[in-house]
Parts: sequence; structure tokens; C-alpha cells
Amino acid sequence: MLAYFFRRLMLIFPTLLGILTINFIIIQLAPGGPVEQMIAKIRGTDVGATSRFSSGGDFGGSKFSSSMGDEKYRGARGLDPEFIKEIEKMYGFDKPAHERYVLMLKNYVRFDLGDSYFRDIGVFELIKEKLPVSVSLGLWTTLIIYLISIPLGIRKAVQDGSRFDVWTSTVIIVAYAIPSFLIAIMLIVFFAGGSFWDIFPLRGIVSDTWHEMGLIDKVLDYFWHMALPIFSLVISGFASLTLLSKNSFLEEINKQYVLTARSKGLSERRVLYGHIFRNAMLIVIAGLPAAFIHIFFTGSLLIEVIFSLDGLGLLSFESALNRDYPVVFGSLYIFTLVGLVTHILGDLTYMLVDPRIDFDKRVAV
Repeated sequence: MLAYFFRRLMLIFPTLLGILTINFIIIQLAPGGPVEQMIAKIRGTDVGATSRFSSGGDFGGSKFSSSMGDEKYRGARGLDPEFIKEIEKMYGFDKPAHERYVLMLKNYVRFDLGDSYFRDIGVFELIKEKLPVSVSLGLWTTLIIYLISIPLGIRKAVQDGSRFDVWTSTVIIVAYAIPSFLIAIMLIVFFAGGSFWDIFPLRGIVSDTWHEMGLIDKVLDYFWHMALPIFSLVISGFASLTLLSKNSFLEEINKQYVLTARSKGLSERRVLYGHIFRNAMLIVIAGLPAAFIHIFFTGSLLIEVIFSLDGLGLLSFESALNRDYPVVFGSLYIFTLVGLVTHILGDLTYMLVDPRIDFDKRVAV
């Protein structure tokens, strides 16, 4: 077992390297780099991330050859070339792409993520500042989804074909069909001062006076702010897990070992939770890392925008649009590392649920 996990840990490094390399090439070749962003700000114009212009093949991403002149950057006509070189040096674009890439990898080994181009703050500090929002959304949403879906799926399996199974399936399918952002807008209209009641706040994860509150008031204020965003993600997120839990239990219920346990006179509860649960939950646990990573990093972007939550999803999206490369690659590095470690923890959870699993034998086979 130790050998298996050692191999898994060793695979983290080439996986990280591959993901960073691919994204470095893609991001660097995208139009509208940081140098052009700064030129646009100086001129008072707008260079959007979706700007279209012909690339001259320079790996820096910001450079191109214009058929109308010899300027290296869009909008640079008329600016002092020495001034342009100062901007290049400020963002590190005075070095070739391969040197920037090697320097980035050396810094990442030391967990030095650099500084944001446009926010005047270190990337690590910036990520740490936004982390509470994403942790709150990802952790509570995943926890609530699993606490609801697994018991509900088990009951649906036990009462398969009953009226309870039919109407809960209808509710689940309807909830799954409604996007989380639409549910969020509906909640705002009804409960956050839209057209009906003004019960819940619409901005942030805590009040401005949170630091002046007592412990109990702080906890209540925190959940008061997080209620609507979490509810929006939970409603559209528990359907697939519920049906997965139900189908897993249905598959195990009719197997021979279950019939044997029942023939020994064991109670239905003992059979269900003492024998079936361990085997049926394996496939559910397999999806835990992916579910957590999805909600933690990507699934909450629109929710963060709608509820004015300044988290990692919004940070990564804005950084990609603004070509803030240190933030883009720094957040990608952290996201990927956390995702890989989480999948290893998923394997450990496999063993806790079913100690019969031996990954070393599976690898040997």
C-alpha cells in the first residue's frame, strides 16, 4: 500500500508539469497580453480579452506583426520605443518565452507565485484572501449534498417503485434541470429584497460589523450570508448523487451475500448498513474528489458574481480576461495541486470503507 501511494505522489510532479506547460502555451499565445493592456490604459482605450488580431507567431502572446506598420503591440503607434521596453521589462516580457517558463517553474518549486500585474499584491496573498469564500461554498455545498443524497438514495432504493420513489424522482429531475444561477436569481427576487421579502443579505460572506460581534453572533451572521448561495448550489447539485446512490444500492440488494445475510435472520437495517452499505458506497465515494473540486473551483463562478462574493472562481476568471498571468498560473498551480492530492485522499477513503481493497495487487495485475 505504501508503495502504491508513493507512486501516486511521484506522479503529481509530471502531471503538474504537463498541465502548466500546456496552459502556458495556450495563455501566452492568446491575444491582448499584459503589455497591450497597459498600453490601452495609458491611451485610455480598451483592449478586451476577446480582441481579434493576427498573431505574428511570437510566443509572448502580446506581440504581432501589423500589415499597417512595424509596431510590435496593438495601439503602440506613436509611443516612445524605450517606454515600450520599460513596460516589457516591468512584466518580464523582455525575456524570451522559454526563460520566463523556466523561471516560473523554479519559483513554483519554492511556492513563490510572484506578484499580480495589476493588483499590487502577491499572488499567494491574493489567493489566501479569496480562499474563505470558495472554501465556504465548496465545503458546505459538498457536505450538504452528500448528507441529503445518500440517505435519500438509500430510501429510494429500499422503496423502489413506490409513490415516494416516483414523486421524489420527479422533484429531483426538475431541480436538476434548473441551472444554479437561475435558482440564485429566483432566491434574490423572493428573499433578498427583489420583489417580495428582504430577509437575506445580498453581498459578502459576513457583515461589516462581523469583527465586533460575539462568537455566536459571528456564526449566525456567517450562515445568514451563506444561506442563499449554498442553497442555490445544493438544489441543482444533489440530483445525480441521489440517483447514483439509489442505483448502487439496487445493484447490491439482490446479490447472493445479501440473500445469505437475510436467511441468517439479520434485521433489514443490519443487512442494509452492515453489508450493503460498504459495497454500494464505493462508487459514490469515487465521485467525491471530483464533486468537491468542481464546486470548489468552477461550479461557483456564476454564484460568486450574482451574490457579489469575491472568491477564487471570480478571481481566476477576471485574471484570465485581464491577462494577469501570475494570478492565472498561480491559481492554476494551486488548483491542480489540491485536485491531485484530493484524488489520493479519495483512494484512502476507499480503504476506510472497504479494507479488502488492495491497490498494490491491482497495480501488479
